Amino acid sequence: MQKQPRRQLQKESDSLSDWDRREFLKFVGKSSLALTSATTLLPWLSACDVLTPPLQGFPLTPIPATQKDDLILSPELNARVLIRWNDPIGPKKNQTRFGFNNDFIEWIPTSPTTGILWVNHEYPDPLFVSGYSTREKVPKSIEQIQKEKKSVGGSLLQLKKNPTTERWEGDFEHPMNRRLDATTPIAFAWPEPISGSRVATGTLANCAGGKTDWNTILTCEENYQFFYGSKADYQWERDGNHPDTHYGWVVEVNPLSESARKLVSLGRFSHESATFTRSTEGLPVVYSGDDAQDECLYKFIGSTKNSLAHGTLYVANLQSKTWVPLDFQTQPSLQKAFKNQTEVLIHAREAAKLVGGTPLDRPEDIAIHPNSKDVFVALTNHAKKRNYYGSLMKLKEANQDPGSLSFEWETFLWGGKNSELVCPDNLAFDPKGNLWVTSDISGTVINHGPYAGFGNNGLFLIPMSGLHAGNPIRVASAPVNAELTGPCFTPDGKTLFLSVQHPGEYSPSPTQLKSHWPDGGNTLPKPAVVEISLSKEFWIE
Repeated sequence: MQKQPRRQLQKESDSLSDWDRREFLKFVGKSSLALTSATTLLPWLSACDVLTPPLQGFPLTPIPATQKDDLILSPELNARVLIRWNDPIGPKKNQTRFGFNNDFIEWIPTSPTTGILWVNHEYPDPLFVSGYSTREKVPKSIEQIQKEKKSVGGSLLQLKKNPTTERWEGDFEHPMNRRLDATTPIAFAWPEPISGSRVATGTLANCAGGKTDWNTILTCEENYQFFYGSKADYQWERDGNHPDTHYGWVVEVNPLSESARKLVSLGRFSHESATFTRSTEGLPVVYSGDDAQDECLYKFIGSTKNSLAHGTLYVANLQSKTWVPLDFQTQPSLQKAFKNQTEVLIHAREAAKLVGGTPLDRPEDIAIHPNSKDVFVALTNHAKKRNYYGSLMKLKEANQDPGSLSFEWETFLWGGKNSELVCPDNLAFDPKGNLWVTSDISGTVINHGPYAGFGNNGLFLIPMSGLHAGNPIRVASAPVNAELTGPCFTPDGKTLFLSVQHPGEYSPSPTQLKSHWPDGGNTLPKPAVVEISLSKEFWIE
């Protein structure tokens, strides 16, 4: 999720001029499908108000675009707040607090009636977390910075099923509830030190993620550049500076042993996701997008069956339709630019461009279809290219093998007026193989300019078969300036956990709030996780 304007760390180094016309048109967004909607790439055209008649044979009622300060759902869905920012967790003698700006969610069942919920906490809003206003002309206090450090990272929560209501409830005083934050020591899973240390101080910028089949959590460090350093926004270097090379990794968390480690093998960049699967040979595979304009799509293939500590990182070249290894030993261009493999992985963005990685339109979340094994990638947008609405890319690995080094690809869906879906971000497949997509329109431009008429951010369901196959259907709308993130289904499909992130973001002051969700009245807005259940059968075969 891109929350603030980015400082570009790498200029595009690859020319696209030698692409054949068909592939180039697909890449920049001018395919015949896109041309059916003239607004897709034209700036500052408003979407018209959307009518939402009942859909024949579809079990959920679509909802219209809205700017209401509430979580609006299709009437067949009902939600309740499970936990919100600053709620206490853990035993009373050793209590901590649920963090801010909850994002990615993962579910690990431990029995038919209990489970562990992992929740990312991406970044603080200083106005709410520490009381610091960006309008102030004085530096943050150390106390304010320490509050912000405690608000990011992730939470491990124990849940139990209520036998009467069949709803999941938080067992929030459970002794195994815990937090990882920006002060937690986390070792690097790598034989060499990173910038002189084998241990990093904390995890931060935790955006999306994934889960291994040995039930560890993969939490992704995304916009790490905003936290430390003389040009960073949060001023955290005033309370102990740390090398930026200690952030931008995928962190593997074992929820049972409560251990964590940073996976250097997966490379360092603005990781939006870490989507896990296996090759036909049984090796672990992790897909990851680098959420920035003109950055790349990556795939890691492990060298052993139950570890991500060692293996090969690849970058996608859409022109050759191949995965190119970021391997110091075999790539002369990397040998000229770097000293060893450790440097290659630390500077994965630069290395990817040197070996021909294709710059993309903010590759964010990735999901794999449970049956076809097609890989879906959210390409959120690219304002510099006047692609304001983004797209969904579908990638087919050769022989349906995630371990393959060649693929085919196509644009599955263009965002814009025709589809109603703009700025796709998080992706999740339900147990029947239908695709759920959240949108990520920045709070600085939402309901203005090219985004006028699209309403608040939302949750869309794309049936993958049947009468409405391939058509996004809006089933939820977020509160003002909020974003819906981290959709996560329980295996039986009866519960959808969903984050409501940054309601009321960009509020001028505590007395001039853009949102009062979820408590209403004159209360501060609070990010929260909601539990969504269904009032009737809704799965589409």
